[in-house]
Amino acid sequence: MPDFVASASSEIIRSRQNARLKDLRQRLQRPSLGPDRWIALEGDHLVEEAQRSHLRFVSLFLREDRVAEKIWRSFEYAQIFPVAADAFDHACATDSPQGVAALVELPQWTLKSLLEANCPRLVILAGLQDPGNVGTIIRSAEAFAATGVLLTPGSVSPWNQKALRASAGSSFRLPVVSLDDLAPLRRLQEKQIPLSACVANAGNSIFDADLRGPMAFAIGNEGAGISNEILSLCQATVHIPCPGNVESLNAAIAASILLCEASRQRSQASLQGKP
Repeated sequence: MPDFVASASSEIIRSRQNARLKDLRQRLQRPSLGPDRWIALEGDHLVEEAQRSHLRFVSLFLREDRVAEKIWRSFEYAQIFPVAADAFDHACATDSPQGVAALVELPQWTLKSLLEANCPRLVILAGLQDPGNVGTIIRSAEAFAATGVLLTPGSVSPWNQKALRASAGSSFRLPVVSLDDLAPLRRLQEKQIPLSACVANAGNSIFDADLRGPMAFAIGNEGAGISNEILSLCQATVHIPCPGNVESLNAAIAASILLCEASRQRSQASLQGKP
């Protein structure tokens, strides 16, 4: 054991039934955000992004062939557990585990703080089930300065490993809140945050709509679109003009285009000195 891993366990975990490994495996397979706000990560990229995002590391699990790498010097405040190859690979349950996994603690994001932010710009994911789409939208939301992402019931967990990888670290920095029901969406109007539904071939073009101020827009389920219940809570509908012969855009692409246009409008207004 190298001396720089001062906080590491003195013994290699070899049993698949080890309580810590069983907890890691469960969190990787059934991702959710419980009261402890811990999520599991697997792979170099996610672990490094979590560190760059200044998340608190609870535990770091290293396959025995990777323990000696000097990169782990910077993880001195985490509990570091060396794990035998067979036990580690079983816990991660991916095709080609990279030999590093972690439990990290997310910031305390709340719906209240999102609704009370200065000029809130929110993305509502209405029952999205593809983790790649969810992660990509979160990444675009951070790129174009949205203030948060809300997921309605029926959406895939944003802490799914595929969603986390697609977000490229944005999930660690941008407030992401999963709603237990749709009641909070009714509070948007109370807070004077207009909610628009992004649909195909209906409502105003996003290039004609005013997207400069506080706003929230809903992106619908990949197959079923936006439910009637959520549509009833929207004050407007917008669409992305598509001159080509397609029925609709991929959810993540549509959200990214809308976010980009909102960012462009705000930048243009700022240059012109308009509110």
